Amino acid sequence: MKKRILQGVISCLVAAGGIAACSEKVAQDKNDNPVRLGADWPTLHGGLVQDADMEAKIDRLLEKMTLEEKVGQLIQAELRAVTPQDVRDYHLGSVLNGGGSFPNNNKYATVDDWVALADAFYHASMDTSDGGVPIPIIWGTDAVHGHNNVIGATLFPHNIALGATRNPDLIRKVGAATAAEVAATGIDWSFAPTLAVVQDDRWGRTYESYSENPEVVASYAGPMVEGLQGKVRTDEFFAGGHVIATAKHYIADGGTTGGIDRGDAQFGEEELLKIHAPGYFTAIEAGVQTVMASFSSWQGEKMHGHKYLLTDVLKNHLGFDGFVVGDWNGHAFVEGCSTVSCPQAINAGLDMFMAPDPNWKTLYANTLAQAKDGTIPASRLNDAVRRILRVKMRAGLFEKGAPSERALAGDESVIGSPEHRAIARQAVRESLVLLKNRDGLLPLARNQRVLVAGDGADNIGKQAGGWSISWQGTGNQNSDFPGATSIYAGIAEAVESAGGEAILSVDGSFTQKPDVAIVVFGEDPYAEMQGDIANLDYRGDPDLALLKKLRSQNIPVVSLFITGRPLWVNPEINASDAFVVIWHPGSEGAGVADVIFRRADGEVNYDFAGRLPFTWPQTANPENPKVQYAFDFGLNYSTQDVAGLLPEESGLSEPSGEEELQLFAGRALAPWKLEALDSSNRSSTITDSVTELNGLRVQMVDRHVQGDSRRLQWGGKGSATVGLFANQRTDLSGYLQSNGALLFDVKVERAPSDEVRVGMSCGTDCRAELPVTGLLQATEPGEWKTISIPLQCLAEKGARMDMVLSPFYMTTAGEVDVSVNSVRVSANVESDMHCG
Repeated sequence: MKKRILQGVISCLVAAGGIAACSEKVAQDKNDNPVRLGADWPTLHGGLVQDADMEAKIDRLLEKMTLEEKVGQLIQAELRAVTPQDVRDYHLGSVLNGGGSFPNNNKYATVDDWVALADAFYHASMDTSDGGVPIPIIWGTDAVHGHNNVIGATLFPHNIALGATRNPDLIRKVGAATAAEVAATGIDWSFAPTLAVVQDDRWGRTYESYSENPEVVASYAGPMVEGLQGKVRTDEFFAGGHVIATAKHYIADGGTTGGIDRGDAQFGEEELLKIHAPGYFTAIEAGVQTVMASFSSWQGEKMHGHKYLLTDVLKNHLGFDGFVVGDWNGHAFVEGCSTVSCPQAINAGLDMFMAPDPNWKTLYANTLAQAKDGTIPASRLNDAVRRILRVKMRAGLFEKGAPSERALAGDESVIGSPEHRAIARQAVRESLVLLKNRDGLLPLARNQRVLVAGDGADNIGKQAGGWSISWQGTGNQNSDFPGATSIYAGIAEAVESAGGEAILSVDGSFTQKPDVAIVVFGEDPYAEMQGDIANLDYRGDPDLALLKKLRSQNIPVVSLFITGRPLWVNPEINASDAFVVIWHPGSEGAGVADVIFRRADGEVNYDFAGRLPFTWPQTANPENPKVQYAFDFGLNYSTQDVAGLLPEESGLSEPSGEEELQLFAGRALAPWKLEALDSSNRSSTITDSVTELNGLRVQMVDRHVQGDSRRLQWGGKGSATVGLFANQRTDLSGYLQSNGALLFDVKVERAPSDEVRVGMSCGTDCRAELPVTGLLQATEPGEWKTISIPLQCLAEKGARMDMVLSPFYMTTAGEVDVSVNSVRVSANVESDMHCG
């Protein structure tokens, strides 16, 4: 879905304070040779000026460091796959904790536990018993809406909610509070802010974006960086309680076709500049020290290997002199790369691999060998290490000592402090967007009998959303958020303080009729990949039924909608007297009650201030976008709501599932591509007549006509996969409803030596696989046979039929030799496979 043209977007720079000017379309490479740019990228005038004494210190360190020590600085290992001894032995430059990763693998790790592990890593990095050069390690964490991996931390509303506040000063306060809580655990570095300018709301990371409007994103990027790091060129910069910030994910992660996570942004450089780059300009001007490369691609080229954008534009032209870090094994998706080898990424401008798997040691060994044989030139290696050392020096890591000795470290009172919770509560108040207020129902009087219903009413995990304690935000309960306040608890406090009564009833049942019902419902928590959806339909049938039931009993209904993106909820809005978008408010749910209730004296307490940071859809069909509420819309208590009933046509058509859907017929049919992932995790699109990979060979062979089939030969060198993949979703739910099946013709040349599975996928963690080993073993060698797999079996195993990205793939770790022809999906198939 392509968003509407945004007004006021300028070609040279968005800017707070006019911080840049238009440039000529020329940059210089490392040898001062001109590089022609494809658009008028700005020349930035702020940021940081390199310190001559610091650069001289770096020169001296580089002279002392061995090649092994330099390569170690390029590796960032993950908590679950690294020890302090590893840090010492491999001279690692960094560690990280991914979402849901904790010291000692303990979700309830204390502040002291976090600091103790940070100290252990630090002392290992500074150990010179082997005569090495002591370089302090840095620890990075995804503190994307507060220090969200730590029990008891303040969880701020997600970025989409902050975008609704239109308050850059508040964003600066959020950044500073987050930095203080991160520093209290001994950690140096936050992977924030996310500067995606999302153009397709189906993307599962939409809530991590401040807005679809680049001007809003640019107005927030600088203040958030300043909040985290301190104001550049002042004594505040990296003073006590500040941490290193990260501008991510560079670049156009919010512009992929179809909103596919890790997909491809298929548009020109002018759009890249005008829509997706402005946030990086203000972040760089504010002195951001790290930039994270995006998993996604631009015009088919993976960002982790995109030399033009990483080096020519970001570093050489925009003047970014910090370092570029990768994203979770993102280097492995660069053409010709794997998780354990990718000199292409370093040579393109990546400075630090994020290598979370245990095989990071192999990556280290291969990178060292590539540095020794010149595959990675010494100049590029030294530049990467220089950038890493520069950031560590600017952040004061060489002088601050062990994490436990730094400002705020170990101070439990900082985590979830009253001051930080007050900032978060303010952010909740200012982020709420009022879409409907029939007959001025809101604000409510407090001294009423208030029914509070819906599964989000007393569910802090749901209101917090993804990236909350766990990666996906799932598996938590209210007790996992000590100090937090649910939306119901905030309402109860407000009502009962004025003599009213608040009744919690998730299903909306009651014994005594309430004066008003407040229903809290919406999206369950999710994060990247899992959050991608096929269309914008909320699919809230139980919630809609609850709203209608209450309305039918002549009870005024206030809907509080929890969501990480605009969704089609016209039926729910029509079934409500008032409708408020509360986004994912985080830990301070009481901020909602602050706005929707009057003061005890009857006056307005806080008015609605939030305005939509994204256009709200009139239909659920992303291919035919219509506007229900425009960007910047938001009612307040001075606005008379004169809107009538909204249209309830979703714009979606149910897939018939009647005609056979061909996936592979002599070639992979659009939108599918035939792709392979070999035993070294190297991915490749299969276009040649013969493709030789590690442990896997794919060859074009004949069945009916020349080259209409593919022979797939696994060599038993480890798990490898061949299948059909796309960057856009296909809805197969109609076939599921029509007793459909996945069919393919197969000829076995050599029976499998290990289990072979056929799968269907809608994302990394949304897939199903079924064993076909017995079917292959029972096939007469050299004879073609049709295998059918019921879609119902795949659906029961976890594949979502409404958003399929890979309708067919085959995987094994053993040896097998088969030819495949005519892959398709058909309805009304009597399959020879049974679920179970």
